[in-house]
Amino acid sequence: MTTGASHDKAAALLALHAGPGFVLPNAWDAGSARVLEQVGFPAIATTSAGIAWACGVPDGGALDRETMLRHIGRIVAAVSVPVTADLEAGYGETAVEVGETVARAVALGAVGANLEDVGRDGLFGVDEAVERIEAARAAAPSGTFVLNARTDTYFAGGQEDVFAETVERARRYVEAGADCVFVPGVVEDDTIRRLADAIPGPLNVVAGLASTTDAPTLFSLGVTRVSLGGSVARAALSMVERAGRELLDSGTLGFLDGAIAYADLQRRFGS
Repeated sequence: MTTGASHDKAAALLALHAGPGFVLPNAWDAGSARVLEQVGFPAIATTSAGIAWACGVPDGGALDRETMLRHIGRIVAAVSVPVTADLEAGYGETAVEVGETVARAVALGAVGANLEDVGRDGLFGVDEAVERIEAARAAAPSGTFVLNARTDTYFAGGQEDVFAETVERARRYVEAGADCVFVPGVVEDDTIRRLADAIPGPLNVVAGLASTTDAPTLFSLGVTRVSLGGSVARAALSMVERAGRELLDSGTLGFLDGAIAYADLQRRFGS
């Protein structure tokens, strides 16, 4: 991908964050990315959970950096829309290593990334988390790459005032160069509204995980970016399980009702 094309895609992804709100679906392989692009989404994210499951391992750091980047590269190459990569905590013990991971994602053609502030031992100290965001920003300058800083405060627990901790971290991350702040695990409408008001940047909330609130409602609460995490992958794998159970139990083919026809899929995956 040329630098000009990459910058255009980064600008297009960033512009979505200035609009009234958008849904960002998460693909786990090249085929799912192609289907989501053809549905009409203007940008696609990857899902580390979905990629892990497709590799037959659990989510949560089971895949190494090389493996994850290889899968991200296949997704980026399969579509023409902007792709933002789920880089978990950056696949590095140090801020320098996080910067290297982001640089590798840029080289693959990704024009954005999520970075978590949690590791094997729980939440990083806020200063360490900020250093990791700063390293990512240095590796991918503002305007060329959309940096989505994820804080796992609502998952980690232990804080006396989780709302205040979330807002403080969000403010520090935006100051360090983040373009958007991702707060998974928050479910109450009033809390989401308060976070959207207090965070000095676009708010990303995941739907279909802890929260099953629909996207239009989330937009009305002030959320800008609604992602799905591994939810679409979970739905697809659930279909595989239902099909398997039907075949094993009765040998019938009811699971094919509504399935895309073979010839149609062939056309969709044609050049």
